[in-house]
Amino acid sequence: MQKSIRILPIKYLSFLLLWSLLILNSCNDDNNNPVPPAEENVYLKESTSIKTLTKAQILQNAGDLAAFVSGYVKNDVKVYKITYKTKNTDGADITASGALIVPVATTPVSMISVQHGTIRNGSEAPSIFNDNTEAALFGSIFGSMGYIIAYPDYIGYGASQDLPHPYEHRASLASASLDMLRAAKEYLKGQTDIKWDEKLYVAGYSEGGFATMSLQRKIEEEASSEFNLRASSCGAGAYDKTAFMKYIINSKTDGVAGYNSLYLWVLLTYDRIYKLNKPASYYFTEKYASQIAASGINTSISESFHLSLNDSFKKALNDGTDKGFIDAIADNDVYKFKPKTPTRLYHGTADPLVFFFNSENAFNAMQKAGATNVEFIKVPGGTHSSSIYTFLLGTLDFFTKTP
Repeated sequence: MQKSIRILPIKYLSFLLLWSLLILNSCNDDNNNPVPPAEENVYLKESTSIKTLTKAQILQNAGDLAAFVSGYVKNDVKVYKITYKTKNTDGADITASGALIVPVATTPVSMISVQHGTIRNGSEAPSIFNDNTEAALFGSIFGSMGYIIAYPDYIGYGASQDLPHPYEHRASLASASLDMLRAAKEYLKGQTDIKWDEKLYVAGYSEGGFATMSLQRKIEEEASSEFNLRASSCGAGAYDKTAFMKYIINSKTDGVAGYNSLYLWVLLTYDRIYKLNKPASYYFTEKYASQIAASGINTSISESFHLSLNDSFKKALNDGTDKGFIDAIADNDVYKFKPKTPTRLYHGTADPLVFFFNSENAFNAMQKAGATNVEFIKVPGGTHSSSIYTFLLGTLDFFTKTP
């Protein structure tokens, strides 16, 4: 015998459903499986898709380098701009940015944080991702090889372009790069189409080499519990600022205006950040002081840099009486730590811009401190530009062999 079930009118069913929801919501204490609240991002602010590149496009853009990397390029890549929270050199909260290059891959992949070399134009910033820039070329290649690439703009570019770039300033290059990694980590947590295996590698050349060593040191000393840092590759960085300073104030250099503008940039950056607040006439002869006061790093100095400096300033550095400037320089001697991470230093022996002794001094000091996992790769006869390919191919081999 079948029982008949009375069907309640819709209005009563709606009432019962509403009542059930009210009861459930009022009994959260009795819920044995509460849904955890969504975790708020601490660093990441926004992410924006920039473009997608196929393997064919990446190889086409690689030019002469395509012949060397064609066997490694395996994935299409997606490029995003991310903005994140960090601090300026004065401790103020600011928004910075960078590019995040993600391979189209089905298996878990590692991450490389690439710190870019010196740029003078904001259009070259990684997050702008213009054609023929470092990020668009090398970032795409390494991404297509199966790595997530975090490419910080640094302060002064991208989202923070209205601020002066703290050129060759160890602390802010490290913090902006580390906070970019933290933001990238938050971004990846919310993704389902890419899986990070939690391994991190860091690399950079020129200012990027200096920034990479700065980042490595900061991770090892302050954030080792946050990141599984596997290897670091630093190319042609000005790691020994004290020795560099002593050399360029006392020795004849090539007198290339482009080189001198970078030395000038470092000097003016440290004067500003460390609040030395000296007039240009304190540092430079009258031939250049008024131009530098008006035009800053755009001033052309086409003779050995030491000839542009006042004798009184050089004397104050040589005899140690200008303690403020000497201390500012020493604060940026980034190599003064014992690396825990497998590390490679690359440098051309004939580098006329960032002199070879920077890597040599760093390597010797690290060995003296007891480091056993630092390797120094010398590029015989290599200049600042010609040694880049050795660095790139060597870095790829190094990371591949350091799982």
